[in-house]
Amino acid sequence: MNGFNAIAIDGPSGAGKSSMAKRLAGAFSFLYVDTGAIYRTLGLACCRAGIDRRDVSAVMALLETLDISIRYNEQGVQCMILNGEDVSREIRLPEISLCASDVSALPEVRRFLLEMQRKFARENNVVMDGRDIGTVVLPDAELKIFLTASPEARAARRLAELREKGSNVDYEEVLRDISYRDEQDINRAAAPLRKAADAVELDSSELSEEETFALLCEIVITRLALSPEESV
Repeated sequence: MNGFNAIAIDGPSGAGKSSMAKRLAGAFSFLYVDTGAIYRTLGLACCRAGIDRRDVSAVMALLETLDISIRYNEQGVQCMILNGEDVSREIRLPEISLCASDVSALPEVRRFLLEMQRKFARENNVVMDGRDIGTVVLPDAELKIFLTASPEARAARRLAELREKGSNVDYEEVLRDISYRDEQDINRAAAPLRKAADAVELDSSELSEEETFALLCEIVITRLALSPEESV
């Protein structure tokens, strides 16, 4: 034990992991680490370089030339830095989601980036979300949560987010992208998406954002004996 607590939140694309993880981190004074943003940053780099993101040799050759780091701004928001450039906005574009899904399916890539993720948990109280946090990245996390929702519910939520940002997409397109990511994440050879045996599962299909957050807070309070705004 290193004296720090880790909360691992896994689940499929669009389940609300990132928004819930951010809110939990703020409520309990933990550091939020969005691991998916790391893979999105690599996906963006692959797209910019015009390489086949399924080509292991090409992706690894590119990865070794990149400087990918995480910084936190004055508001405590995680920012992804690619070769000195803040790409936090660019990595959220729909087309980059598909790139991220492809590169994250490569075992070599996941092994390369694993230590970056674990280092945060050794040095901080963290809330970390992704696809394989509780099963691979932080298998000894003090609390593991599997947050899920139906593909239709996730697509509707993602559509609202994208339209709010000005993206001109339709529901069927978003649903196809989510279904594609589910298939990739579940069937990939390296660290496939699955619920850890000791994870608490929460299906938010019929829940509002506030209801989901309230239930997650109850889980943290019960399992870790913490109170909101209390730092361990």
